[in-house]
Amino acid sequence: MSVLAKRIANLPPEKRALLSLRLKKNRELADQPPKIPRRQEPESYPLSFAQRRLWFLDQLEPGSPLYIIPAAIRLNGPLDAAALRRSLQAVVQRHETLRANFIELEGEPVQIIRPHVALAVPLIDLQNLSPDRQEDEIRRLAESEAQRPFNLSQDSLLRATLLKLGVAEHLLLLTVHHIVFDGWSTGVFLREMGILYEAGRNGRSLSLPDLPIQYADYAHWQRGQLETEALQSQLNYWQRQLGQDPPFLDLPTDHPRPATQTHHGLHYNCELPLSLFQKVTEIAREEDATPFMALLAAFHVLLHRYTNQNRIHIGIPIANRKRSEIEGLIGFFVNTLVIQAGFDDESTFRQMLRQVRNTALDAYANQDIPFEMLVEALQPDRNTSHTPLFQVMFDLQKAPLTDVQIDDVTLSLQPQETAIAKFDLLLIISEGPDRVTAEFEYNTDLFDPATIERLAGHFRVLLDGMVANPDQPIATLSLLTESERRQLLVAWNDTAVPYPTDQCVHRLVESQAEQTPEATAVVFGQEIITYGELNGRANQLAHHLQKLGVGPETVVGVCLERSADLIIALLAVLKTGAAYAPMDPTYPPERLAFMLADAQSPVVLTHSHIAPRLAQKSSRLLCLDTAEPTLAHETAANPPARTQTHNLAYIIYTSGSTGQPKGVQIEHRGLLNLVFWHRRKFTVTAADRATQIAGPGFDASVWEIWPYLCAGASIYIPDDETRASPPQLRDWLLAHNITIAFLPTPLAENVMALEWPNESVLRIILTGGDRLHRFPSSQHPFALINNYGPTEDTVVTTSGLVPAQKQSIIPPTIGRPIDNTQLYLLDKWLQPVPIGV
Repeated sequence: MSVLAKRIANLPPEKRALLSLRLKKNRELADQPPKIPRRQEPESYPLSFAQRRLWFLDQLEPGSPLYIIPAAIRLNGPLDAAALRRSLQAVVQRHETLRANFIELEGEPVQIIRPHVALAVPLIDLQNLSPDRQEDEIRRLAESEAQRPFNLSQDSLLRATLLKLGVAEHLLLLTVHHIVFDGWSTGVFLREMGILYEAGRNGRSLSLPDLPIQYADYAHWQRGQLETEALQSQLNYWQRQLGQDPPFLDLPTDHPRPATQTHHGLHYNCELPLSLFQKVTEIAREEDATPFMALLAAFHVLLHRYTNQNRIHIGIPIANRKRSEIEGLIGFFVNTLVIQAGFDDESTFRQMLRQVRNTALDAYANQDIPFEMLVEALQPDRNTSHTPLFQVMFDLQKAPLTDVQIDDVTLSLQPQETAIAKFDLLLIISEGPDRVTAEFEYNTDLFDPATIERLAGHFRVLLDGMVANPDQPIATLSLLTESERRQLLVAWNDTAVPYPTDQCVHRLVESQAEQTPEATAVVFGQEIITYGELNGRANQLAHHLQKLGVGPETVVGVCLERSADLIIALLAVLKTGAAYAPMDPTYPPERLAFMLADAQSPVVLTHSHIAPRLAQKSSRLLCLDTAEPTLAHETAANPPARTQTHNLAYIIYTSGSTGQPKGVQIEHRGLLNLVFWHRRKFTVTAADRATQIAGPGFDASVWEIWPYLCAGASIYIPDDETRASPPQLRDWLLAHNITIAFLPTPLAENVMALEWPNESVLRIILTGGDRLHRFPSSQHPFALINNYGPTEDTVVTTSGLVPAQKQSIIPPTIGRPIDNTQLYLLDKWLQPVPIGV
C-alpha cells in the first residue's frame, strides 16, 4: 500500500467519504467533452438539422399547423396580470430562440435573432358567460390558436392569450412553433415563468442566472460536430442496424391510404391499471430493463400480431440533452431514434424484452445522429403517403404535475388535444403517481375511432397475458377482450335457422312439376322445357339408370356441356338415390380419366360427340342423344324415394392447384341448407328468371340450378359465344328479362363496367370465385352480392351486399356466414384475429 493510500485509509469516515466524492467529481469533469463554445456575433446563424427539416416542410406547405405546439395553463388565485406579462416578456428576452425568425439567404435557410420582441398578451374576459358557454368559447379559442399559422420569417414564434374566467380564475393559452420549442422546453419555460412572476409579484427584480450558451450556439456547434469520426461511427451503426430496405408497417386500415400523407388526427385515451404497470415494471427489473423498454417491446408485439410482419420499426423520441449546458435552454433539441425488433414463431415476451433492451441501449449510445441526416444517408424509397423509416411512434412520459404553487396562485397544466396526427399511429403512455394513461393519436384518414378503441383493448389484453406468463410464445397469447371474443366466436356465429329436412331437392322439384307442370323450367336457345317435361324426362332416365345398378352412394359421372340435357341428367341421378360427379368436357382426357377412376363411376352420362374423350374401360358410357329411343320406353312416373339427407348428393373435383384434383363429397343436407338459405335471402319466387353460366365442373353450377328449380323459377342458359362477350351477355340478360344471375368475378367486373339502362328488371348479380375489386355505382339497376366459400362447404360460406361507392384499393368484403354456418378467422397459429385484421 502506498503512503498516500495509507493516509487516506487513516482518515475519519466522514472525511474519507468527502474525499471520495471529490475524486469522483474530478473524474467526471475530466471525462466530460469540451463545452459548447459561444459563437461569434454575425448577423445570422445556421439552423440545426432538426430546424432545417421543419423549415423545408414549412416551405412545402406554408401555414401548416402540423408543427404548432399548443399549451393551456389554468391559474387559480388572485392573479397579477401585469406581473405575468412581465415574466413572460422576461423569458422571451432571456432565450434568443424565442426571438428568432427564419429566412432564406443565398439559397440557404438561416436564423436571425431580433434584439427585442414585444410579446403581446391580450386579455379576453369570459367571466360573464355561463359555464357551458364559457367552456365552448375556451374550446373555440384554443382550437383557433392551435390552427392559426406562423410566418417563420416575420412573426413572433410564441403567442400568449390570457382568458379571464372569474375573479380569481384565468387560463393562459400559449402557442409556439416546434422549430423553437420541444417538450423539455415546456418545463423550462414554466419554471422560469414561475420564478420571474413570483419575483415581480413581490417587488424583486426580474433576473435569473445567465445562460451558458444560446440555442444558436448549439446549432452552430452541431454542424461542426457531425463531421467528426465519432459521428461517422454512429452513422455506420445505423446503416448496419436498419439496412437499405427498411420495412413499411402495413397496418390494416379502415380506409385506403391517400397518395399523399395527411395529418388529420384524433385521440383516444384510456387508463391502464396501476397494478398492471407495476407488474410490467417488475418483469423489466428482472431483465435489467426499464418500464419504457418493456412497454415498447409489448407495442412491438401488438404491431407484429396485427401485421404478421417479422421486422417492425417503431420511432421513439429522445430529449437529446446529454450536455449540462443545454439542459436549461429552450429550443428544438429532441431527436428521433428507430427501434427495430425481429420476430420468429417461438419468440416469448421475455425474449422480446431482452432484444428491445439491447437494441434500445445501442440506440441511446448512437443518438447524436440527427434523424434528418439518417434519412438522407439511408435514402429509403421515398413515398409521399407515409413517413420514412417508421410509421408508428411510442413514448413513455412522466405525467406532468397537475398543481404547482407560484406565490398565491395555483398553476395547472391542462391537456391539449389537436386534430393533428404526425404519424399513422402514436402511443403515449403517461405514468402518474396514482394512475397510468394510454393516449392513442391516430390518422383519421386511415382509421375509424372504433378500430383504435379495439386496438387499445387488444394492447391491454396482450399486456395482461405477457405479464401473467412472460415465457409463453407471443404467438399464442390472446388479443381479444372477453366481449370481442363472445362477439366473434358466438354472437356473429349464431346463424341457426330451421329448414325442412324431410325431402331432398329432387323431391322439391317433383312438387313444383305437380303444381305447375306447364311453367317454364329451362330455356336453352330455341329449346323450352316445362317443369312437367323436365320431371318426366328425368324420371325416364332415372328408371333406366336404376336398371343399370345405379342407387344410393353410387357415383354417376356426368360429362355434358351446359344444356337442358345437363340439368335433366343431374336431376335424374338424384332421383335414383345416387350422387353425380360433373365433368367439364373441355378438360384434358387425362384429367377426365383420373376423375372417373377416382370416383369409381359405373356409368357416365354424356353425348356421342364427347364420348371419344372418355376412353375408359371401367365405366359404361350412356350417350343421351343416341339413347333417346331406349329412354322413351321408360315410365315417366317418379321413382320411389330411396334417398336420405345423409346420402351423397354430388362430388365436385377441385382444380388441382395443390397437386392432384380432389373430389369433394357433399351430402343432401348441405345442399338443402344452401337451397333454403338462398331462397330466403334473395326472395326467390316462381316469377324469377335465373341464369346458368358457370362451367359444369365448377361448384357454382350447383348454386345456379337447385335453388331455382326448387322454387319453380326459370333457368336460362346462354351459348358460349354470348357468355364470352360482356356486351353480348348484358344484351342477352336484358332481352330475356333475367332477374337474378350468377357471374364469376372477372365476368361480373367486366359487365359492371358497361352502361346499363334504368328499365332493366335484373335485380341481383351474384358473384364469387375470385377477389372482387370493383364496386357497383348508384347508376347500376341491380344489387351486387359478393360470395365466398370453399367447395367443401357447399358452394357458399359467406355472402354480403357490396355497397355502391367509388372505386377503392381496398376490395369489398366477402360478407358474413350464411344460415347454419360458422365462420372463424384465425392466424397461422390458429388464434382468432381481431376485427379488421
